[in-house]
Amino acid sequence: MKIHKALWFGLSCIAVVLLMIAFLTPWGELTTGHIGLLMLALIVVAIMLGFPTAFTLMGMGVLFTFMAYYMQSADAGRSIGQTLDLMVQRTYATMTNDSLISIPLFVFMGYLVERANLIEKLFRSMHLALARLPGALAVATLATCAIFATATGIVGAVVTLMGLLAMPAMLKAGYSVRLTAGAITAGGCLGILLPPSVMLIVYGATTGVSVVQLYAGALFPGIMLAGLYMLYVILVAKLRPDMAPPLPASERGVPLPPETQALAATGYTRAMTGMVAALFKGRRNHDVPFGFLLRNMATALAPLALTVLLVAVVHHGVTRPPVVYDIPAELQLGAGGFDSGLSEPLADGLAEPPSDELAEPPGSDGGAASLAEPPGTPMAPVAAGAATAAAPAVPGGNAESLPAPRGFWIFAAVCAVMLVVFYAALTWARLEIFKMLMSSFFPLAVMIAAVLGSIAFGLATPSEAAAMGAMGGALLALAYRRLNLPVLRESVYLTAKTTAMVCWLFVGSSIFSAAFALLGGQRIIEDWVLSLGLTPIQFLLLAQAIIFLLGWPLEWTEIIVIFMPIFVPLLNAFGIDPLFFGLLVALNLQTAFLSPPVAMSAFYLKGVSPPHVTLNQIFLGMMPFMGIQVVAIFLLYMFPGIGMWLPTVLYR
Repeated sequence: MKIHKALWFGLSCIAVVLLMIAFLTPWGELTTGHIGLLMLALIVVAIMLGFPTAFTLMGMGVLFTFMAYYMQSADAGRSIGQTLDLMVQRTYATMTNDSLISIPLFVFMGYLVERANLIEKLFRSMHLALARLPGALAVATLATCAIFATATGIVGAVVTLMGLLAMPAMLKAGYSVRLTAGAITAGGCLGILLPPSVMLIVYGATTGVSVVQLYAGALFPGIMLAGLYMLYVILVAKLRPDMAPPLPASERGVPLPPETQALAATGYTRAMTGMVAALFKGRRNHDVPFGFLLRNMATALAPLALTVLLVAVVHHGVTRPPVVYDIPAELQLGAGGFDSGLSEPLADGLAEPPSDELAEPPGSDGGAASLAEPPGTPMAPVAAGAATAAAPAVPGGNAESLPAPRGFWIFAAVCAVMLVVFYAALTWARLEIFKMLMSSFFPLAVMIAAVLGSIAFGLATPSEAAAMGAMGGALLALAYRRLNLPVLRESVYLTAKTTAMVCWLFVGSSIFSAAFALLGGQRIIEDWVLSLGLTPIQFLLLAQAIIFLLGWPLEWTEIIVIFMPIFVPLLNAFGIDPLFFGLLVALNLQTAFLSPPVAMSAFYLKGVSPPHVTLNQIFLGMMPFMGIQVVAIFLLYMFPGIGMWLPTVLYR
């Protein structure tokens, strides 16, 4: 029954578009610009009818490009040649786009990580670590989705795997179907926002915005959105315990190994004090192998070591003296002291200097007198000056470090308090849970930090970091004994399939955009928007409302490649940063995966859910999370520093 409703909704949208074409097109005064707008409307109808997006864009672009050239020259042969030339040029430009190189590598990394079988261990350890929170299973699901989405970026894979792992556990624990479906689908969609996101690469390649800055800008908005999801789940679990009942005490514990049980039997309730006592008293007192104690101590001390390393790196960064180069005054910009050798300003740029300026100095016949220094002249003023200009000089003439600011000591104190709380709460059971987190989360964290850190700090381009990520995904699969020929073959096949889809989409979008600009459709839209007299706030609201509505019938790929080239040229007129606009769009496009009837995440989840779970329940469960996305967009607009602070600090 729901399929029929979705079909009627799609047909109704198509009917509305066709009616708008019929009544709003000035058929009596049709210009090339109106033909461009007609092409834009027809492409939306064709996509909603189910035609392949890339080839529909390409076919429409070729047809209307020929029409545009033919209307200019009325020469069919010449118009065909110009159209074919445009196709070749646009295709070649897409092939030489460096930003697209990272797409197959990131996709390949995602498929390998997916097959490394880490998500089951990660979900189990997150579930146990967050067991005391209200709505613990849903919060663990969202946390697992956020971490796994950062490592893969593949929405379908995350939603499908979490549907297989988390949905049965949540339904068995008494969670409502709507909350279960909403948490899984919303958490899975975080992969198109959190870096390394393929959507951000597509947006950057389409609009010319730096992918590196997009990655830096999208990090905190993605974390904020995931945090809002978790906050909503906790509030629902508090206010409506029937929708998310608390876990029984039997499901919050974890079985202890025999060695840990022997240590716990000595009377020490805290893991650190028990292991230290066992080390000093000797292993014979507790019949625990010395190697087991060392391994557990190393695991327990890992947060301390990482925190000390982090604090040391931050201290080095904030106390490092600034580098000052001693540049001679005549070489400094704006000094105005550079002597051109001319006695007076030139009348024009082609005049020769006076002839006497070219005369040789006295004694320039090559004799020894020409090389002699004047009496009393030091021997090394030039060398000293050159060395001063080349070597960095520190204020005060020494290399003393700067005093650490108050903010650093506050940061160090917060880290120390967190460590004290961690070790004070580290019981034997929590040590086992922490070990599970280390075995499942730590490998992913290292790979994510290597990929994103190398991009953020300028150590590698996105393509080079993607290559590192692909190698890291292969090493993870190898370490977990999942890297075999069938897995590798399937990953390569799926990567080639996804990459081919994206690249053909870019080719079709490039040809379509060229035809649209050639017909003058872009100019008509710009003139119309500018004639409205909108303020920057009103333009942003209008643009985001249009993108939000487009997310119901279209997917994010169509929205970016078709409509972003229309919006982005208008940003300069309103003084809007394309990077900030891209972050708002990235948050807004979450709706493309959550809004019916083309909510792909709902269909991914329906494919692996129990028979009694209907699409209607899944759609209704996604609606509150769509409202949270609107709140996130509002927060990002009211506080732009959420997205702009990190790229500003790193790159601007």
